[in-house]
Amino acid sequence: MEQVPGKHKVSKSASEDIISTMPEDVITRILDRLPIQYAVRTSVLSRNWRFNWTLLSQVIFDEFFFDYLEGIGGENWYDENNISKILLHLKGSITKFHLYIPEGKVLDVTELDHWVLLLSRKGIKEFILRNRHEEPCMLSSNLFSCVKLERLSLSNCSLYPAPTFCGFPYLCEVTFVNLNFGEIITQCPLLEFLEVVYFVADPIGKIKMVEIAKLKNLKCLFFPLCMLDTTSLTSSLVFHLVGHFSKLQKLSLDLRKCKFIRESGAGNWVRTSLSCLGTLTLYSVDFDSEVMLSFAIEMIWGLPELQTLKIKAAYNAPVPQPALCASVFKNISMGQLQLRVIDFYPFRGSDNELWLIKNLLACSPLLKKFYIFPIRMFFCSRNEKLMFATKLSKLHRASSAAKVKIMIPNVNITGSWY
Repeated sequence: MEQVPGKHKVSKSASEDIISTMPEDVITRILDRLPIQYAVRTSVLSRNWRFNWTLLSQVIFDEFFFDYLEGIGGENWYDENNISKILLHLKGSITKFHLYIPEGKVLDVTELDHWVLLLSRKGIKEFILRNRHEEPCMLSSNLFSCVKLERLSLSNCSLYPAPTFCGFPYLCEVTFVNLNFGEIITQCPLLEFLEVVYFVADPIGKIKMVEIAKLKNLKCLFFPLCMLDTTSLTSSLVFHLVGHFSKLQKLSLDLRKCKFIRESGAGNWVRTSLSCLGTLTLYSVDFDSEVMLSFAIEMIWGLPELQTLKIKAAYNAPVPQPALCASVFKNISMGQLQLRVIDFYPFRGSDNELWLIKNLLACSPLLKKFYIFPIRMFFCSRNEKLMFATKLSKLHRASSAAKVKIMIPNVNITGSWY
């Protein structure tokens, strides 16, 4: 039968431009997931999308953005005026602002103050500033007008609270790098995450125990102990400090530049005060120091619910010192642990390290995996690795499922289970 030509009806759903009729909140969620340079370039998609980029609620000028600008026009493309224009064109609230300042770039402080003031009016909740320039970035008191902040991360900045500063009532996560922060965090009643890092030879500023002890809601703490304002650092002092944080779940202590003072008796009361703590990380443990090693042992065996342990060793002497085990551990009660996973790095094979590994294996009936990362020159031959593995296999293990994995650096096979 001959077909009669006719008009084809196009359904209404087929002719509808779904992309152009999306709700603004959906468009915002899409744009916020794009790098800002690509979000702005969506203006060429159609006439309706010409100004959709102004709906952005997250503004991220990170190192990838800087690499993009440098690739198309060199360093001179990192222009404060361009950033100002973008911020001024945005229509709604700005919940996240991330600014990266590369090495060699001196930022106009006046422009930065204007940005912070604008962000405070836009209801900023997350403010991140990473300054790679050698000089600290001077922040004005305008930052304290951002009362809705929930996350604050500052690297190599200078910030001093205004006399009228009443705190960040909603702040729950803070990361400070090379910054004196004591007066700031004491007025953050909801703070749950605090990370303090320093990269310079000596940390900037000190913090008093009474200040940090006020943070009763802390769940994660990353802290260099050398920043405590005390001349007599002892195990009991540290136990007393962390004992204030009954909600603490993750604890990382940096022991660099710490000078512990010998004391008689240890503060074993931590065993009952940190029942929620499941992860402990100890950085820069000097296995040649009797006092520091004693502190590390007391901390590990004083935590009843600890499930994950990470130890990063520090070696101040080029050659391992004689074993300290007999004098250090004779008064320490080696009770049962709840550990499931242990990381130990870097390992150089000293008697004190082996003693610790032996006791961790013997006191952890729930242990599943024990990772050991030797120093680069620990194994000079395959026979030495085999001898060490044989020694490990003979150690008593409280857990029949416990496996020790030796992670060898710079080889195709990263490790073997024993």
